[in-house]
Amino acid sequence: MKRALITGITGQDGSYLAEFLLSKGYEVHGIIRKASTFNTVRVSHLYVAPQTGGVRFYIHYGDLSDTGRLSPLVAELKPDEIYHLGAQSHVRVSFDIPEHTCDITGLGTLRMLEAIRRTGIKARFYQASSSEMFGATPPPQNEKTPFYPRSPYAAAKVFSYWTTINYREAYDIYACNGILFNHESPRRGETFVTRKITRAVANIKAGKQDALYLGNLDARRDWGFAPEYVECQWLMLQQDSPDDYVIGTGEAHTVREFCQAAFEYAGLDWERYVQVDPFYFRPTEVDYLKADITKAKTQLGWEPRVTFAELVKVMVDADFRTVGLEPPGDGDRALKHKGLEWFNAVHLGRPEDEAMAHSGAFR
Repeated sequence: MKRALITGITGQDGSYLAEFLLSKGYEVHGIIRKASTFNTVRVSHLYVAPQTGGVRFYIHYGDLSDTGRLSPLVAELKPDEIYHLGAQSHVRVSFDIPEHTCDITGLGTLRMLEAIRRTGIKARFYQASSSEMFGATPPPQNEKTPFYPRSPYAAAKVFSYWTTINYREAYDIYACNGILFNHESPRRGETFVTRKITRAVANIKAGKQDALYLGNLDARRDWGFAPEYVECQWLMLQQDSPDDYVIGTGEAHTVREFCQAAFEYAGLDWERYVQVDPFYFRPTEVDYLKADITKAKTQLGWEPRVTFAELVKVMVDADFRTVGLEPPGDGDRALKHKGLEWFNAVHLGRPEDEAMAHSGAFR
């Protein structure tokens, strides 16, 4: 049985990756920060009471700023694969807390790689790099495209990217960078623009919200479906040699297009409800990101199945359910048709959240 360690396991990608690896027969360990409130909502459904036996999912307290915890944990677990997804990942917020962002998003990667080097384990390492690193460089962007970061978050990711390559070349560590373009799902955090839009659509339809305030509607992004992207993270660590890959859809759409598609799917006029608020503008903007995924198609044998229109519908359907509305259902049907319907579950918190903290799931 392979053993995987995931940082950022309670995030969107971490939760999907944990499910994916468990389906592959892995023993999965995750790291989360200690807090006074539980933040295990996306993984609580994976919890199995230790008294039942056969447990393959564990959570450990730790912090990416704490080398004294990370190295001993890596030494104790001796994972076969480490998926480093943990970060302060909100681009706009990184302008407000740049030092914290660079400490966690940048130096956190260095600390994880140092834990591998110091312990001498032979784990394969995945670094969650970001399309934001390309910043102002014109599209399409691929593995050869120069970086031009436009935020503290992006700059920290560039540091992590080159640190990963340096440790690969200097210490013969199997380390890969996955340069993932924007990927969304019903589990996306509610302050990220796509989820902010689909939540607003559901709330407006339910009469719980009057308007939606957004920043730059002209920003163009390559949006894909997150559950498909975690499969790529796994595929990268299954190759004979470590390498770096761009993952996306090869299409780009504006925030305005996302709004239009989401509101129209719900039978609403988006222009009636959406207002631009300069508060949400970034000090330096990234105008246009679009992936060239030729390498991933050729070497990993991967390409996306869920289209932009289907992604929007999947997210609106899910948020309809969160406010007690019957969803239109086109998104659900699309996932079922593609054999991906199990990804559509949205786990909004169950009694297991608290039970996990008191029954041995946390170590």
